[in-house]
Parts: sequence; structure tokens; C-alpha cells
Amino acid sequence: MPLAETITYLEMNSREELRPSASVVKVCRRYARDAGFSRSLYADVGGEYNWTERSNWTDAQWLERLAQPNVETWLAYDEGEVAGFFELEMQDGGNVEVVYFGLLPRSVGRGLGGAMLTSAVQRAWDMGASRVWLHTSSLDHAHALPNYRARGFRVYKREHIPGD
Repeated sequence: MPLAETITYLEMNSREELRPSASVVKVCRRYARDAGFSRSLYADVGGEYNWTERSNWTDAQWLERLAQPNVETWLAYDEGEVAGFFELEMQDGGNVEVVYFGLLPRSVGRGLGGAMLTSAVQRAWDMGASRVWLHTSSLDHAHALPNYRARGFRVYKREHIPGD
């Protein structure tokens, strides 16, 4: 049964708008095209937050997404272990979307989110973005929206989706 939610859309229109976190986290681009790992990471990060868009994807759908040249997946590490990930997509008109962003449950509350978001936004600008944008749901972690705003993102639209 779909839950009621509010989707908040945020954007950043110049590199100078980024307010970096004082913390640092190691991030590495994931080049391996491994459907099973990607599916597991997506489920583990998004399971508590009703991430369902890709939950029924086949291996072929995962591999197709991972092979797109305009899509990058980055892993964040804490103490040598994967802590979370973000996915960036270069879109028409110089827009880069932070498509997915999240931490594994064991990494939540350890001060990594701001540093990981800083890395994601810096990489988006390095990709040649003229605008970086994302959306978040009221079903996401309670710190998601405050983190986005703290890094310099501004709300440009809200959408309420009624539940069943």
C-alpha cells in the first residue's frame, strides 16, 4: 500500500553555493558492473525509507543502468567498509541529478552524510554541471532534508502524494 509522502525538490545553480562539510569521507567511483552488489546496496540503504522504484529490477535492467556513460556510482567508505553510496546522472542542459544518496544503516548517525554529500556535489560540478539537483521524500531519513539545505541546496518545488 503506497504511503502518503511529500517530495521536496532542491537545486544548486553554482559551485559557489556549496557549503562543504567540515568532515571528510573517502569516496571511490564504482566501475564494476555487478547487478547483485548494486541491488543489495540499493535495498540495504533504501529499505527503511520505502525505496521501491528499483526493487523488482532484473539483472539486465541493473546492468543496463550501470553501463550508461552519463551515470556514475560512487561508494563512501568508513574504516575500510562501505558506508553508503550516491548515484549521479548527467542530463540534458548541463543538469546533474543526485539520483540516489544514502548511508547503510550501520553508518547512520556517524557524521558521514554531510561529507558524503559534499563529495557528491563536488563531483557533479566536476562533471560539468550547470545545475545540480535532487529530490527527497518525507519518508527518507529525518536528517536528509536538513543535510541538503546545510550544504547549500535550495527548495524549488514541493509535491504531496496522497497514500491509499
